[in-house]
Amino acid sequence: MSTSVRVRFAPSPTGPLHIGGLRTALYNYLFAKKNDGKFILRIEDTDQNRFVEGAENYIIESLNWAGIPYDEGPGKEGNFGPYKQSERKDIYVKYVNQLIEHGKAYYAFDTPEQLNQLRQQAEAKGEKFAYGPQTRQSLNNSLNLSKTELDERLERGDDYVIRFKTSVSRHLHLKDVIRGLIEVDTAVLDDKILFKSDGLPTYHLANIVDDHLMEITHVIRGEEWLPSLPLHVSLYEAFGWEPPKFAHLPLILKPNGKGKLSKRDGDKLGIPVFPLEWNDPKSGETSKGYREDGYLSETLVNTLALLGWNDGTDKEFYNLKELIEAFDLTRVHKGGAKFDPEKLKWFQQHYLQKAPINALVNQYKTILNQKGIEVGIPYIEHVVATIRERAIFVSDFWELSHFYFQAPETYDAKASKKAWKSGTSELMRQLYDDVISTQKPFTEEGLEQAVKKWINDHDLGFGKVMQPLRLALVGAMQGPSIFNIAAAIGQQETEQRIKAAISKFSASN
Repeated sequence: MSTSVRVRFAPSPTGPLHIGGLRTALYNYLFAKKNDGKFILRIEDTDQNRFVEGAENYIIESLNWAGIPYDEGPGKEGNFGPYKQSERKDIYVKYVNQLIEHGKAYYAFDTPEQLNQLRQQAEAKGEKFAYGPQTRQSLNNSLNLSKTELDERLERGDDYVIRFKTSVSRHLHLKDVIRGLIEVDTAVLDDKILFKSDGLPTYHLANIVDDHLMEITHVIRGEEWLPSLPLHVSLYEAFGWEPPKFAHLPLILKPNGKGKLSKRDGDKLGIPVFPLEWNDPKSGETSKGYREDGYLSETLVNTLALLGWNDGTDKEFYNLKELIEAFDLTRVHKGGAKFDPEKLKWFQQHYLQKAPINALVNQYKTILNQKGIEVGIPYIEHVVATIRERAIFVSDFWELSHFYFQAPETYDAKASKKAWKSGTSELMRQLYDDVISTQKPFTEEGLEQAVKKWINDHDLGFGKVMQPLRLALVGAMQGPSIFNIAAAIGQQETEQRIKAAISKFSASN
């Protein structure tokens, strides 16, 4: 076993990567980097029936988008490849034969029909059938065949599987970094299938062989693999290998805490459960992704890191470097963590404010161009800097700032009734004549001083002037400082909008 830390993320390319899988990858990455180790990606693609075209590339793109790229894996060949199990078939044959030679595994020729009949018979008695220490001596396997009979069946090409020979009546003492000591009686275990006659191993054999040969020191994986821990430790013992340290992560739960977060839950809540958008090549269905929905990768990484772990403080915002420094497997929780969509948006708003403004400007420029609006980068930068504190996504920018680019075509009815009363049109004409058309320089500060002085000089209430002025420039009671808006759109555009409002409301009275 390697003395330096080596961890692996080993997904199956059977579809898009769930955010629970991304969190597993993240914890592996953080642990590796905290300990100056290596983070390996291994593609476990032995189940060819469930293989989905494009899933492997999706997994790699997801890791790169999240900012947690692997050190070794497909396309980054180290000294322990190949990193796809489908390219390692000959390796597994060697090791399963080794188990058979040492009496740790055996051939089983039972047909699916025979096994199904045994299950039905057990159910009729209110029992559960298990192929294991209590039943294998009476079943159709090599434990009950002579060597000659076995050789004949293999030579004839009879279908078979190779099963692990579980120890009889033994107590296993298993250690988990997160869950502590786990005791299991082998009497309750069955003899899992390790290899099939089609020449492909099951997950269990391939996983153990690969982890050993790739010198994996810590196996950090989801708690759904906890029931497999007794078999995996037993396999290490059968080979005479030192097992790695195991850590089984808690589930990511639905917002109500009842069950694992699924795609169906995401659809109901209107949130993605995948990091990137996924186009299913089989069904043609498209599933939402956090990236395409406008979330920043920093948002998702920070959120996922805290779903099952904290450093013992009240700190909530961590960049990747801070997560690496703070991460400790012993502080991962045992219980599941509820996914909170509103908390996710809270993180998103925080990271949007921290994002480099040039990146936000470029994204918003694309949106503006799609609307046929062509303006300079400095102008967009000013707008974004002004309104982004009220946004959650870049897609919110238009709603928050459209009045910087287009004059209002309509006016909010409720706001109009409140702001524009009898005499308001004449008041706006006076403001236009006295201040708006004469103000030099036409800056935010200069305008604010001039308009406020004019209001005080005429002994007017601020709302009586400011509300209709905002309605004229924006079309509603929204937006940042009205003086910022006026200065940004310029003196001529401000004059035109005031005139348009006066004309509109004078005509309607």
